[in-house]
Parts: sequence; structure tokens; C-alpha cells
Amino acid sequence: MKAELYNQSAKSIDQIEVSDALFSVPLNSDLVYQVATSQMSNRRKVIAHTKGRGEVRGGGKKPWQQKGTGRARAGSIRSPLWKGGGVTFGPTKERNFKKDVNKKMARKAVCVVLSAKNKDGVLNFVDDISIKAAKTKELVAILGGFRSAWKDQGSILLVAPDKKDDLVRAGKNIPKFTIIEARNLNALDLLSYKRVLMMKGAMESAEKVFVK
Repeated sequence: MKAELYNQSAKSIDQIEVSDALFSVPLNSDLVYQVATSQMSNRRKVIAHTKGRGEVRGGGKKPWQQKGTGRARAGSIRSPLWKGGGVTFGPTKERNFKKDVNKKMARKAVCVVLSAKNKDGVLNFVDDISIKAAKTKELVAILGGFRSAWKDQGSILLVAPDKKDDLVRAGKNIPKFTIIEARNLNALDLLSYKRVLMMKGAMESAEKVFVK
């Protein structure tokens, strides 16, 4: 299939042939859902953690003798019944939320999402994006040109063919914008951004990785 190719000034300069296996795949919402939810689960960081009676400080000595004091029996101040003792059945950082999907499914999900975005007109191809220095101001101006042409201030995911350190440094401070290498494309990141701007070289790299 044919697609418009733009320069970094957001002007159409040519039409290019793009892979049907990458940009014309039928929608499979069940596959995308399964892959995206597994990625969200795998990225989840377990923060909440409570200490059990074996982790809290102190309690090595029996507080008082077993009999003769008139008080209830107590073996350790670490008991969950005591203030400052361990917590019973509290959340721990040992929880595992990981979900596995095979590589074939993950690759197919990327193709499905790219195809859906291409069909919706929110995937655009750019010949190349280059800046003289790693300056945020230059990159903001380039993105502003595309946003003006689109009449859309939504988030942008820029797909580069390889690691471009100058663009990465320049784009760190730009809100609603991220750069990703073509080989690292995944369904969740594609779904997280409204528009995808893909360099011509990145398209060729993605085809080598995701079209088997």
C-alpha cells in the first residue's frame, strides 16, 4: 500500500510503499487486550509491604513468666496482638503479578495496533528528523509544525530506526512526547500515545523485526 511521506517541516514530499503485513493487518482486539494487560502487569511495581512477626524489631525475650503474674500468657512482643508487633496477612513485596505472552503474540499485537493507527490516520511517516544540537527548542519547533498541520495537540510517539542520543536528550523535557527505537516497539506504548510519527528508516527496521 501507499502512504504519504513528510519532511521534518510537516510538508508532503513523496509517496512510499509500506508493508501490508505491518500496516494493513485486520483488527484483533482480544489479542491486543491480552498483550497490553500482560505488559501492564509486568511493569507493575510492588511498593506496599508490611512486616510480619519474623521481621519486626525486638521480641527475643519472653516478656514475663508463663504463670503467676495474673496476666495473659505472652511469648514475644512481636505478636500481632501487640502494638508495634507484626502484621497478620498484610501486603508484601513478594507478590508476583507477571503474565507471560509468547513472542509471536507480542509481535502480532504491534502489527495490529500499527495497522489500526494507520487506518485511523494517526500514523504518519517522516523522511528523517535531525537537529543541529541536542536542544529542546529545535525539537519543539519541529513537533509544533506537525501539531499545527494536524490541528491536534495530543501526545506523540516518535519511532526512530536506532538510538539517536541528540533527539533523546532534546526530548526529555517535552511533555506528551517520547522517542522509541523501532526494535523496541510494543503494543502498550503504541496505545499510550495518540499519534505515532515514524521515520522512514524505522519502518524498514520494524518490518525486519515484526514481520516474520
